[in-house]
Amino acid sequence: MPTIKILPHPEYCPQGATISAAPGTTICEAMLDHDINIEHACDMSCACTTCHVVVREGFRSLNEMEEAEEDLLDRAWGLEPNSRLSCQAILAQQDITVEIPKYSINHAKENH
Repeated sequence: MPTIKILPHPEYCPQGATISAAPGTTICEAMLDHDINIEHACDMSCACTTCHVVVREGFRSLNEMEEAEEDLLDRAWGLEPNSRLSCQAILAQQDITVEIPKYSINHAKENH
C-alpha cells in the first residue's frame, strides 16, 4: 500500500503525518479516513477547490487530470505546477508527499 506523507499544516495536521491507503483511493478520502479533516466543501464532486493540495513528491504516479479539475485549479489559492484537487487525485502504487496550502477560497467552513 502506498503511503502519503502530509507536511505540517497548522489547522489540519499540525505535526504532519504519514498514512497508508489502498491504490485507487483519492488523496482526500485517505486523509479523511485518517482523521485529517481537509476541507471538501463540494463533497468531493470536483465543484470547488477547497481540497487543493500541492504534491511535493510522487506527482507523476497519480492519475491524469481531467479537464474539469484543470479548469477549477485555476481558481485555487497558491496554485503551483504540482497542484491537484485531492478529491480527484487517485493513488497508484508509489508513495507521495503532499502539502495542504495555508488558505483556500472557502470563506465559511463546512461542517463535514
